Amino acid sequence: MLYRETGQFKTSYAADMAIFPIRQDRIALWVLLAVAFIGVPVLDVYQIWPLRGEYLIRAILIPFLILALAAVGLNILTGYCGQLSLGSGAFMAIGAYSAYKFGTGVHIPMEIFTINIPPLPVLPSILLGGLMAAIVGILFGIPSLRIKGLYLAVATLAAQFFFDWLFIRVKWFTNYTSSGSVTAPELNFFGFHADKPIEKYLVCLVFVTVFALMAKNLARGNIGRQWMAIRDMDIAAELMGIRPLYAKLSAFAISSFMIGVAGALWAFIYLGSWEPLAFNIDRSFQLLFMVIIGGLGSILGSFLGAAFILVLPILLDQVPHAMGIPISVETVSLLVFIVTGSLICWLLIVEPHGFARLWSTAKEKLRLWPYPY
Repeated sequence: MLYRETGQFKTSYAADMAIFPIRQDRIALWVLLAVAFIGVPVLDVYQIWPLRGEYLIRAILIPFLILALAAVGLNILTGYCGQLSLGSGAFMAIGAYSAYKFGTGVHIPMEIFTINIPPLPVLPSILLGGLMAAIVGILFGIPSLRIKGLYLAVATLAAQFFFDWLFIRVKWFTNYTSSGSVTAPELNFFGFHADKPIEKYLVCLVFVTVFALMAKNLARGNIGRQWMAIRDMDIAAELMGIRPLYAKLSAFAISSFMIGVAGALWAFIYLGSWEPLAFNIDRSFQLLFMVIIGGLGSILGSFLGAAFILVLPILLDQVPHAMGIPISVETVSLLVFIVTGSLICWLLIVEPHGFARLWSTAKEKLRLWPYPY
């Protein structure tokens, strides 16, 4: 069979602890990266179906990559560390507005002295936006040292409502625009202007690839084991010598950093112009559903969940038109909600651990074929 690792003997500790120790997984990853980095741009250049036009890249691939990155960040906190959060939309907003301020210049008048930071390039602005989200994430992660579960979810929900109010009422974050809407600066990455959709797609793809590999390595390392120990039984983990302060706050910091970077990418690359409602509580629930449906504690599950929540409704919306069924747009929209909700209920009943567990089960059956049971 295609997925039989029998005979793939490891001769060193480094080979045995590699990020992808099975040859088939490595081949599949390289093929996927080749398609993403080379195949998609080639199809776009020659306008080959299904990339004829800009709709697929602009409306599907770019938001899928950005939301998958945000889901990876939330999965570190909720899936690996077991800390339930409902404030992901707020951390995306912090990353977006912080990157906007760093990209347009920061001016803070004070009584003793005035802080003036000139406009920074786009890449440092995005990373600093993630850093600001990480700092705020640490502050709102402090209650996790005393509370957990639904009580922690309420605490992070307070962050969502607070920053929704802050970015609407405090005009400094929007450079005192009357409408409250802001426009992202020019996307100039060290002389490379990302103006076309395919160029924006490649920028998002680089960010997602780097951060996904970083998250995978962190989850496999010492800090990842501490997160999972805290998730499984925090009292026993503390008795073993794991510091809950370090484990929980590091999870909040890294998770908020990735979500903040995703928020900056969502604002700069996907939206271009935005207002605070772009990062309301609906975004937080959307990311949480991606993590739950895709699979808690799985980097792959974050991508699968993002594809299910974002791509599936778009595909279902096109089915009646492709089949020539005369039906109104309102009816199609309601049917999409009904079908998507029914599939979510069916999935959580059949496999509560999400799509990642289904994929893991499929690989186990391939290992044992023709005796899969």
